[in-house]
Amino acid sequence: MHTELLDRPARASALPAGAVPLTLALLALLAWDLSHLDLWAVHLGGDARGFALRDAWVTRVLIHEGGRLVSYVAMGFIVLLNLVPRLLPALSQRERRWWLVTTLICLGVISLMKRFSLTSCPWDLAEFGGVAHYISHWVLGAHDGGGGHCFPSGHASAAFAYLCGGWALAQAYPRAARAWVLACVLLGIVYGVGQMLRGAHYPSHTMWTGWICWAVTVAAAQVRSWRFKRAGVA
Repeated sequence: MHTELLDRPARASALPAGAVPLTLALLALLAWDLSHLDLWAVHLGGDARGFALRDAWVTRVLIHEGGRLVSYVAMGFIVLLNLVPRLLPALSQRERRWWLVTTLICLGVISLMKRFSLTSCPWDLAEFGGVAHYISHWVLGAHDGGGGHCFPSGHASAAFAYLCGGWALAQAYPRAARAWVLACVLLGIVYGVGQMLRGAHYPSHTMWTGWICWAVTVAAAQVRSWRFKRAGVA
């Protein structure tokens, strides 16, 4: 039998992976959406003159542009792992491929949702100097008068799309798995706060990006587990 077929799937993850944690997080997100706290939060950084930190060095250069660079480096690292097996030798080639493919799926899902979203960014609202009016992102088909294409947060996916690394590393490198997930979550929060202060996104946009990437990762891990079972791997 080919050596790769003997690879055992990771039996642990660096984040809760079951339906219950995902459902509880979903209910919390829906409660946030119903609370209309998004508008309250963005008013912390903006007023009728716009957002003072929109083009500040910390928010625009360090967090926004720097975050994009971090994402490129992370993707380059994952690709390199697939090209150079001796890097992280205890990690199977199957896990390396799964890590890369799942990350790309997460990025693709968020990008696709943004493309078809009619929701505009906070800085487009009339109360912040724009022309749009606030409409929940769940009012499907409704135009708010702005440019749209702002939900969910694409920038937050530069961190949250990489969460699956925790699942890929969990069996071979458990400490690294926990550190990887912690870094992804912390960076996602930093990116989200930075974009909120710039007026680029509501907090819910970041939260939904995190939940969607988490859900996609859990689903991909379940599919991987099913494939192992069908292949007869214990």
